Amino acid sequence: MNHLLPRVKQLAAEAAAETVALREHLHAHPELSFKEHETVAFVTAQLQKLGLQTQAIAKTGVVAVIEGRNPGARTVALRADMDALPITEQNEVPYKSTNPGVMHACGHDVHTSSLLGVARILVALKEEFEGSVKLMFQPGEELLPGGASLMIAEGVLENPRPDSVLGQHVFPLLPAGKVGLRAGRYMASTDELYLTVRGKGGHGAMPEQNVDPVLVAAHIIVAAQQIVSRRANPKLPSVLSFGKVIAQGATNVIPNEVKLEGTFRTLNEEWRNEAHEHLRRLCEGLAVSMGASCELEIRRGYPYLENEPALTARTEQAAVEYLGRENVVELDQWMAAEDFAYFSQAASACFYRLGTAAADGSGRLTSSVHTPTFDIDPHALEVGPGLMAWLTLRELAEKA
Repeated sequence: MNHLLPRVKQLAAEAAAETVALREHLHAHPELSFKEHETVAFVTAQLQKLGLQTQAIAKTGVVAVIEGRNPGARTVALRADMDALPITEQNEVPYKSTNPGVMHACGHDVHTSSLLGVARILVALKEEFEGSVKLMFQPGEELLPGGASLMIAEGVLENPRPDSVLGQHVFPLLPAGKVGLRAGRYMASTDELYLTVRGKGGHGAMPEQNVDPVLVAAHIIVAAQQIVSRRANPKLPSVLSFGKVIAQGATNVIPNEVKLEGTFRTLNEEWRNEAHEHLRRLCEGLAVSMGASCELEIRRGYPYLENEPALTARTEQAAVEYLGRENVVELDQWMAAEDFAYFSQAASACFYRLGTAAADGSGRLTSSVHTPTFDIDPHALEVGPGLMAWLTLRELAEKA
């Protein structure tokens, strides 16, 4: 298998300009979650140019399979998400978003173009490997219930069932040419919290005649933190944050109700369920004790993401072979969430991070994902496809 390493790097280099062009096209034409109609048509056309048969899935997703010699020997699935975010781009670049208020600010254009580049490489090498490669272009990563869950429900992990699932994600904290991995629990579950506190509004100068929901909400915000500080195992990361509070009163008007929105995140499903109940009892009990009432809606989001240790160790070793030891780093746990977690709960999976900051170490292109100035070093679009193709070949060669 090692004799293919120079060939993979050569093919990645030869296709780099085209991969950049694919990414710039996608970046200029972003579409929101589950509305990726033009995107999936574009992706489908590119796959068909490579001679691949495509299958629609999850409304705006597409799947294709590359068969090598002895297709049933082993299967590796590769995932790229395709949706953009409701953000107005501030970059002044030739490929700036042409869709007002929508931007590829999380790098899904990079993921999609990179996987198309992987497809090109592996199609060229299909007589050199045994097994099959399932390409999964996923919609709706940014919006519950998450396109990964829908794809799984529609059978994307069957016929053939993959032995391994790989995904990569842009990472502006690393320069292009480097990647990061972490075995075991890596990213958090995420739940959306919607809390309504109801009291009795009135004149702010006569509080004795009212039940102030603003005061009740303030107590809940503070008291709820004891769920993390006193209920959670201190060795288990947990985050409880309220980011939106609406109390439509005035300087001298106490409103009838207050609405709060927040998030709860952790890395353990059992504790996640317990925390939901603790939070519900705390909110309701505290509100009643102060003469008010409340309703808490918990919208269950993505599970925590776990990188299967043995697969991650193999992925790390293959990345070292491709990039060199100095360019492969260990990541910290991250309390952001990713719907690739559904794949990690259903199969042996590894989700790694692709460096996208300026490769020259100048500190450019380090804007965080989900910001209007996010962009990447194009060198990442040579590294990304070549690396993922090599990881796939190494994993296909792994003996059961």
